[in-house]
Amino acid sequence: MDIRPNHTIYINNVNDKVKKEELKRSLYALFSQFGQVIEIVAMKTMKMRGQAFVVFKELAAATNALRQLQGFPFYNKPMRIQYAKTDSEVIAKVKGTYGDKEKKKDKKKKAQEPATSLIKKPAAGSAAPVHSAAVQVPDNPPNYILFLNNLPEETNEMMLSMLFNQFPGFKEVRLVPGKHDISFVEFESDTQAGVAKDALQGFRITATCAMKITYAKK
Repeated sequence: MDIRPNHTIYINNVNDKVKKEELKRSLYALFSQFGQVIEIVAMKTMKMRGQAFVVFKELAAATNALRQLQGFPFYNKPMRIQYAKTDSEVIAKVKGTYGDKEKKKDKKKKAQEPATSLIKKPAAGSAAPVHSAAVQVPDNPPNYILFLNNLPEETNEMMLSMLFNQFPGFKEVRLVPGKHDISFVEFESDTQAGVAKDALQGFRITATCAMKITYAKK
């Protein structure tokens, strides 16, 4: 029986050897390409091992992610994705008896929303100079190797591979030992590297770090 499209998608066959925090970060990096992710639920209990829920703000984003990432080799295991049965399945399945606490949490979240929008305002104001600075970043001549900087501390090879291996011609990610904020990504041709560069320019692996991508120096 088909489950109706839903803002929440349910994933199973997730590699359960991955630490919970790393798993959530990697899921966020992967799924937020399709739209705003509101919440990711992944738990290590026996009942919930190898499963996760991703809640999107927009229904279209959930649908797109489900189609594009079905069978995606996440930590070497193909993900099985479907819509959650109901919006409340996350709460019902994961939190079980904690339904009442969840409602209070929701109220708290709503109360905090205006505060978060206030926090965002200065960022929006300062976005203009940041953007013009990005435009002025001198790029090198086209190259099949991309140079990434402004990466967050928790970046790992797996996260970057998941972002870039959607693009044709992807070969490998090379991290720089001792420097978490830079990395190189190699493609088969400079044209293929250029497509990935344009698509992921400014992509945020975390809320605060917008990735900067240029062609590597030859």
